[in-house]
Amino acid sequence: MYAYIKGSLEIKTSEYIVIEAGGVGYKIFAPGNTINKLGEIGSTVKVYTHYHVREDNISLYGFSTLEELRMFELLIGVSGVGAKSATAILANITPSKFALSVISNDIKELTKLPGIGAKSAQRIILELKDKLKTDEALAAEDDFEIQTALTKDDNVHEAISALQVLGYPVKDATKAVTSFDNTGLSVEEIVKKSLLYFTRN
Repeated sequence: MYAYIKGSLEIKTSEYIVIEAGGVGYKIFAPGNTINKLGEIGSTVKVYTHYHVREDNISLYGFSTLEELRMFELLIGVSGVGAKSATAILANITPSKFALSVISNDIKELTKLPGIGAKSAQRIILELKDKLKTDEALAAEDDFEIQTALTKDDNVHEAISALQVLGYPVKDATKAVTSFDNTGLSVEEIVKKSLLYFTRN
């Protein structure tokens, strides 16, 4: 319903902010790192938002980047992960690190996050990897550019998978990772540079 909200920052707490836009004050729940990045009271800010509707509650959640928003929406789609849990997770891990943890089956890294035990970590990995496989199946098998990128370098392959975990289609992910010289870069470095590509394009 709301792609983003831009306006004057009127209230700033540890759990939510209030942005006034068009004479309306929007109460937006956000991860601590998003809140900390915002400026002082009275400054103009912009947050990407998710309109969260439940039978007994309607809330807005805000994020400083589209990648954080994508990650939030992926997390709340996992069985047993609610909006508050997803917000707490986002406050403690970057989207790129989260995506790498999923594709590398790094249960240990995920269990460091608040409210995530071993079973929850396994469920997150299983459900998001299943989504990844579905997305790959939808991609054109005979696309030369994709096949070249996937077979050229293991790090490139893993970076494309990590970007898919964050919700990017395989073709877009491939364009991003091949838009710069990725020789010798780690998977996380490739993912971070690719996210900058999406910011610019």
